Amino acid sequence: MPVFEIGAEDFLLDGRPHQILSGALHYFRVHPDQWADRIAKARLLGLNTIETYVAWNFHAPTADAFDTSGRRDLGRFLDLVADAGMHAIVRPGPYICAEWDNGGLPTWLLREPGVGVRTSEPRYLAAVQGYFDALLPLVVERQVDRGGPVLMVQVENEYGAYGDDAAYLRTLAQMLRDGGVTVPLFTCDQADDAMLARGGLPELHRTATFGSRSPERLATLRRHQPSGPLMCMEYWNGWFDAWGEDHHVTDPGATAGDLAALLASGASVNLYMLHGGTNFGFTNGANHKGVYRPTVTSYDYDAPLAEDGTPTAKYAALAEVLAAHHGTPRAAVGGRAPAPTPQVPVPREVRSLWPLVDAADGWSTHDAPPTHDDLDAFTGFVLYRTEVQVGEAAVLDLSDVRDRAQVFVDGRPVGVVDRRDGDRALTLPGPGAVVLDVLVEDLGRVNYGPRIGEHKGLVGPVVLDGTPVTGWRTLPLPLEDWVAAAAQPGSTAAGSTAAASPPAAAAVVTPRPGPSLTTWDLPGMDAADLFLSTAGWGKGVVWFNGWNLGRFWSAGPQQTLYVPAPLVRPDNNRVVALELAAAPDAALRFVDGPRWTAVTQ
Repeated sequence: MPVFEIGAEDFLLDGRPHQILSGALHYFRVHPDQWADRIAKARLLGLNTIETYVAWNFHAPTADAFDTSGRRDLGRFLDLVADAGMHAIVRPGPYICAEWDNGGLPTWLLREPGVGVRTSEPRYLAAVQGYFDALLPLVVERQVDRGGPVLMVQVENEYGAYGDDAAYLRTLAQMLRDGGVTVPLFTCDQADDAMLARGGLPELHRTATFGSRSPERLATLRRHQPSGPLMCMEYWNGWFDAWGEDHHVTDPGATAGDLAALLASGASVNLYMLHGGTNFGFTNGANHKGVYRPTVTSYDYDAPLAEDGTPTAKYAALAEVLAAHHGTPRAAVGGRAPAPTPQVPVPREVRSLWPLVDAADGWSTHDAPPTHDDLDAFTGFVLYRTEVQVGEAAVLDLSDVRDRAQVFVDGRPVGVVDRRDGDRALTLPGPGAVVLDVLVEDLGRVNYGPRIGEHKGLVGPVVLDGTPVTGWRTLPLPLEDWVAAAAQPGSTAAGSTAAASPPAAAAVVTPRPGPSLTTWDLPGMDAADLFLSTAGWGKGVVWFNGWNLGRFWSAGPQQTLYVPAPLVRPDNNRVVALELAAAPDAALRFVDGPRWTAVTQ
């Protein structure tokens, strides 16, 4: 069997120097039927390795589950890497950052008071051991010394930016060894002296993360890794976006020039990202460095392969560098062809959410408002309802909203309290006895820094004119159940009694402003990537044939949702959209490619 080692100067594969040319590709951000395509394009680019994180919470939505089927089939993904003649690097965390919800850590674990986060705290380590027990057999049997593709496995992730618990790192390394990992272990940290010192161990190989000034950053790494090969484990060739900000792009020529200098030095590299993919559903993370900034649905990252897998100008520029480095001609790979723009009929139904809410099971009662975590509602929306007596111009103080609260009085919208703006209070109309509804959306859990693991929802007391509000009923919205009913071919939207295929004139219009579910039926079509335009829409979520495409928001910069070709059916297609407020333009349109409201370089 092949042997991969860390030598005195180089990585060694069967005793010969081996330069790792890798690209980051997260299986959990790509439809599984498209994994092979993305891997093939990595090889055509001139890479020899695929790197992936493993998101613990993606596999373990509850404490008693570990799912490795379908889009969670890491084993199949690694087998496809091997089938393409490439190697793999696996980074299982348990913390991964990755602009992923909660940095990959499961929320059910951190709900319990006092459980440690990225420390030697016993309950945290016990849970990590359970995670490794479930995960590692998939990786161990695919190590290179067993005939598989896996060359290396990472311990934790950029730990020097968070803590300095060397005992914790050693415990994780020992867990990996005890679990059967025999290939080299390594750490990675930003190319910063303090972080590299805190985040590594003398017995583990250190790598660095950076995106420019490669000779300078490699020199920093060399101070902490005095012998052995140098490697940039995340070569940041783009960046991610946050709602309400510009779409980031970087200059392909500058990136290519810096990569050429890195490769000429003999260092190994992992392009972050080779292909970003999509934060489907409610999987996006958030950053909080004084201001809360949730990440958008698209994880395009301005990567060499765009969100839909299309080679970009950056792909071509990097291919030139890699071809010159290999001394081989550059492979020709086509660019994006215009995506189909099918005609869309009028909605078959627009239905207010309130009747669905009123009829739903799952309500619970509480004296004070619970957090989402108290309700085991680890993603999505929770409705808080109570009855209050409102005076003239009463002030409602929500204390600490995580992350966005829409306030309704007797079913009618009053206002929004958004954490991004530092809001906490608004004025209610009065006087009189009213039903107060507060719909709170978890916009994505913080994935970096000390706020990892914080609870969501209404955190702290709700106060009306100085008096705490009590007597709450709460409902985690069962959106997936409602959409599953609406998404079935031949069904009516969310259990409506309307005809299965009503004429356009029979479309039901929501009776009052506020949250609604809209359903469209599309004709069958050949499988092809689509781009659903959300220009003119407000804020909400879209499902295509039952697959949660993710959030949309007029705040921008993202103005399209990517529909992977494997979701498109030849017979009938159904789109369901949750709109949280009355949109200026509720028409469903498809455009020929991705759209952004603003771009910064």
